[in-house]
Amino acid sequence: MQPLKEGEDYYLNEQGLMVFTAKYHLKRGYCCQSGCRHCPYGFKKKQAEQRNKSA
Repeated sequence: MQPLKEGEDYYLNEQGLMVFTAKYHLKRGYCCQSGCRHCPYGFKKKQAEQRNKSA
């Protein structure tokens, strides 16, 4: 895999944490179902948790 590029694959948020971009997620090729801020696959962690509670 190619080295990550700041500003393209990720950025650092106000707390200094690395946040992956939608472009990075698409390059990775799958959804990890962690509720990532820029998930291009439409996964919403809160919606999944609610579905699991009602099941």
